[in-house]
Amino acid sequence: MTQISEIVLLGFGDLHGLQFLLFGIFLTIYVTTLMGNFVILTVVSADCSLHTPMYFFLGHFSFLEIGYTTTIEPIMLRTLLSAHVPISFLACACQFYFFASLVATECFFLAVMSYDRYIAICNPLHYSSIMDFWGCFQLAVASWLAGFLAPILLMIFIFRLTFCSANEIDHFFCDLKPIMKLACTNTQVAEMTSFICTSLFALAPFLLTLASYIHIICTILRIPSTTGKQRAFSTCSSHLTVVSLYYGTLGIVYGFPSVPQYEGVLKLLSLLYTVFTPAVNPIIYTLRNKDVKIALRKLVQQCTYLVKDGRKIVLAHDTY
Repeated sequence: MTQISEIVLLGFGDLHGLQFLLFGIFLTIYVTTLMGNFVILTVVSADCSLHTPMYFFLGHFSFLEIGYTTTIEPIMLRTLLSAHVPISFLACACQFYFFASLVATECFFLAVMSYDRYIAICNPLHYSSIMDFWGCFQLAVASWLAGFLAPILLMIFIFRLTFCSANEIDHFFCDLKPIMKLACTNTQVAEMTSFICTSLFALAPFLLTLASYIHIICTILRIPSTTGKQRAFSTCSSHLTVVSLYYGTLGIVYGFPSVPQYEGVLKLLSLLYTVFTPAVNPIIYTLRNKDVKIALRKLVQQCTYLVKDGRKIVLAHDTY
């Protein structure tokens, strides 16, 4: 049973007067991330030409990214302004659950999106029958359900450990390794459960994603014309970039030695997948995607026309 009621997040420690500058930088990144994903959601919903399976999943992915960053960054911003941020043990458990669930859900959606590209490039004649609305809906629901069910067993084993007097976490959010360090009982079962859950809900989607892209690359290389190869690759280049960034940063952080002398480095590396990767994903999907850029340009033009028409109506009313 748990014997502590409060967790203290130590954040980044003494920042030597840089905390307000860093707070401004990370707040800007957070707001930009939210705005970027809201823009993608708006464009995908408003433009009929983007009502396709690929952009259906992109809309879900953007919504997921909003939740993912909001789970971590508000508390992280608090740790920049205060060296000791107390949160209840229940709040810490909830943050870890939602963080782990959204990480797992993101892995599933990346696998689903790579499967969508695999069908589109390797089996185009059957694409419309396989990736119809009902099929896409089932894949999306399955990804959300699997993601939020994935960490439940791990939660049971971790938060049933005995936590004694030490309640300080040298991190900016409630992550797995720092929480387990607070336990004063044997954590072997929890560590084994963590390994099994990671293998099932992170490694398995990664292998599916990898297999999809191996088939995609082999298919693209067999296309005789250079133009055909470029056109085929352009349909999946944005997603491949996001996959590489996401799994690359996760692999670096969770493959890094968990020893006291590397804790500071581990916190900095954690910023890669909690702050910077979600911030660049909307940029990748807009700047590297011609369809999204065209739809965004159309939406901006429509908004501009509406504003101009509104001004004309106001001026006409004032004149009258």
